[in-house]
Order: sequence, then structure tokens, then C-alpha cells
Amino acid sequence: MRRSWHHTQKTADHGRPKDTISISERPPSVEDRAVPGHWEGDLLFGDRDSQIATLVERKTCYVMLVKVDGKDSETVVNALIKRSRRLPRELYRSLTWDRGKQLAAHRRFTLATEIQVYFRAPPLERYRRTFASIG
Repeated sequence: MRRSWHHTQKTADHGRPKDTISISERPPSVEDRAVPGHWEGDLLFGDRDSQIATLVERKTCYVMLVKVDGKDSETVVNALIKRSRRLPRELYRSLTWDRGKQLAAHRRFTLATEIQVYFRAPPLERYRRTFASIG
């Protein structure tokens, strides 16, 4: 029996990363862009089931593109681990990602690379911070 996509979504965080660290907990050197090695990443989808992970270094705005063979978390994390090993440790200190399920295996990435992963705040938290600053 076929079911709609909405029916298969059990909860609002179905497939989303768990045990995440918010970007608000990043070290101050990440925020002021004083030290290189802090990256922001995202996964771009193309046609014919193609994906590319983009990594942008916050201080220098250097961009790395990582070819990813699939959009599942294991494939994305494996590609990011492989790419991270090409850089010296000083040039890859942290990674900030959105809350997409592509990085649900972020703990395995951190264990394999010793690179801390931070995640963008959930939409409700961003909404509360925005209106708290206004009023």
C-alpha cells in the first residue's frame, strides 16, 4: 500500500541530526574570523541524482567542492572525511552545517577527523532570537 511522504514522517526531526552542537557554542575565533580553518558546508543537488558538497573557509572564503556519490548521511560523511584528510590539521578546525539529514552521522565524522561539527539553530530558535532582539 502506498503512503504519502507526510505519512512516513513520524516526527518533525525524523532523520535529522541528533546530539548537535549549536553555532552559538562555537569559539569566538570562529565568529570574528581571526583564525583560518573554520568551514561552512552545504550539499547541493543537481540533475540526474548528482550531489556536490560545498565547503567555504570563513576567513579566506576559499571554496572546496567535494563530489558526493549519494545524498545519504554515510556517503556524505565518507566523502567529507576523505577530503578533510587532504588538508593539514591547522587548516580544518571546525565545520558548520545546516540541520539537513545529510550529516546525521556527524559524530562519526568528528571521531574520524577530530573536527568539531556545529549546526545551524533550528527554525524556532532562530525565530525566537530574532524577535527577542527586536523587542
